Amino acid sequence: MDEENGGVSWGLRIVAGVIGVWLLAPIAIVIPLSFTDRSSFVFPPRGWSLRFYKNLFMDEAWRSALMTSLLLATVVALVSVTLGTLAAFALHRSRGRWTMVTEGLLFAPMILPTVVLAVALFNIYLRWHLVGTFIGFVIAHTVLALPFSIITVRAGLQSLNPDFEHAAGSLGARPIATFFLVTLPVLLPSILAGMAFSFMVSFDEVVVALFIQSPELQTMPVQMWTSIAAGTDPTIAAAASTTFVLTVLVILIWQYKPGRRRRGADV
Repeated sequence: MDEENGGVSWGLRIVAGVIGVWLLAPIAIVIPLSFTDRSSFVFPPRGWSLRFYKNLFMDEAWRSALMTSLLLATVVALVSVTLGTLAAFALHRSRGRWTMVTEGLLFAPMILPTVVLAVALFNIYLRWHLVGTFIGFVIAHTVLALPFSIITVRAGLQSLNPDFEHAAGSLGARPIATFFLVTLPVLLPSILAGMAFSFMVSFDEVVVALFIQSPELQTMPVQMWTSIAAGTDPTIAAAASTTFVLTVLVILIWQYKPGRRRRGADV
């Protein structure tokens, strides 16, 4: 039986490894292309240069798009995890018959095709004059990121021992003190995970951004899309590589944060 379990385990590892290689294979081409010295996508590069990374950070359009995406993703992560934590608490402690309906509405952005949501938001934004505004981007991206925050925080609540809160209450702690001193520290890994997912959802989102953008306000994915449509510019390879590195850094920061290491050591 142990051999069978071991065989299944290795089989799953091989399948996961093949899928991982398949998904990451384009990166092995995009990253070298970002260091080419020619304005073409010839692979392998015939020469090496940092000119397109310089263009990414020095060109006004690219730099503005990168800064907009970073600021937007940070704001969306904070707003999404705050609202997601409140919603997760409400869903976790609710026993009403409308709980399932509420869950369906909150998770709808994960189910609906993104282009359908983009068209709906565009029509609403036209009436509310939110097209091409930063607050419009924050609202739209928060709608897309909110389900990820709710799922991660709610998963943390499922593993939370209610006896901790009861013990704090029996010792005279008020609900607000119990939350910040007992509940929040336990949920912090889940909250940080929700922030990481929300940041990546916002930073990589392109469909909705294409509908609600303006010439003055564009995100990095929109600028990359525009660059592809306009012509051949290896700056997009530098932008894609930078986006990949930022995403990996967000994941690594969450995976190797001190609290997570201590918890793993305790186990």
